[in-house]
Amino acid sequence: MKNILINDGLSESGKNQLKKFGFKVIDEKISQDKLAEFINKNHICGILVRSATEIRQETIDKCPTIQLIGRGGVGLDNIDVDYAKEKGIHVVNTPSASSESVAELVFAHLFGIARFTYHSNRTMPLEGDFNFKNLKKNYSNGIELRGKTIGIIGYGKIGQEVAKIAIGIGMKVLYYDLYNEEENITIEFYNKEKYNTNVVKSNLLKTLNNSDFITLHIPKQKKALINKKELGEMKKGAIIINTSRGGLINEKDLIESLNNREIGYAGLDVYEDEPKPSMDILMNEYISLSPHIGASTQEAQDRIGLE
Repeated sequence: MKNILINDGLSESGKNQLKKFGFKVIDEKISQDKLAEFINKNHICGILVRSATEIRQETIDKCPTIQLIGRGGVGLDNIDVDYAKEKGIHVVNTPSASSESVAELVFAHLFGIARFTYHSNRTMPLEGDFNFKNLKKNYSNGIELRGKTIGIIGYGKIGQEVAKIAIGIGMKVLYYDLYNEEENITIEFYNKEKYNTNVVKSNLLKTLNNSDFITLHIPKQKKALINKKELGEMKKGAIIINTSRGGLINEKDLIESLNNREIGYAGLDVYEDEPKPSMDILMNEYISLSPHIGASTQEAQDRIGLE
């Protein structure tokens, strides 16, 4: 019987499927510094991780029994993929399983910002009983998403799911992607009816210039994609959302732009310094916050496990 180590958790449906296929499932969280020793001691042939565990060259070299590295999620930046493949190790991920969940979180932030619920949920428990009228006045200048333009930077599976929701709401979609040229998109409804339409591919500058909302869906980069220059190209009062990877937005430049009221608001699910985001980010009144939960829905976890 071959042993599979689940180091960052897996849904029950996924574990049950592995057992059905004849694997012995070891569902334990092994610390990074003891990982290689555990793998060798227990003759692990496959390890399944999320974003918390890193599988680098050093670990691969120390663990000759490893035949499979599985990443529950889209990004593979915590795994030395090329080196693993050179060693004949299969590396797999689940690029589609969490796309819908991440896309919905984008709109959770957008709706919350558009109607200030992200902020009123902070102030109502503190002031709602004695300052209701002033709070009502403060939060009565919201906007609708319908009719606005959303710019999607990175038009992979998640970016396409964002586009589908945006079209359903009645938004115009622009996207920027270095590789994807597909402008036709198909939306499937609950009753299996389908609707075909087009979105508009643009370059980065035009996407920034012409979008009311910007959302990022690209892999981790060596340096920030959105800096002071790019923030300066956005519409005054625009909103930017990052549910992709920390470090895609220069946080210092973001705070400066927000505090100077050059752009309006930001929604962040990922941060430069996870798991300890800077207090300047956490305390900024113009930022809607969530703790890296983009793929963390019950449905997505079930799909990830099965995939």
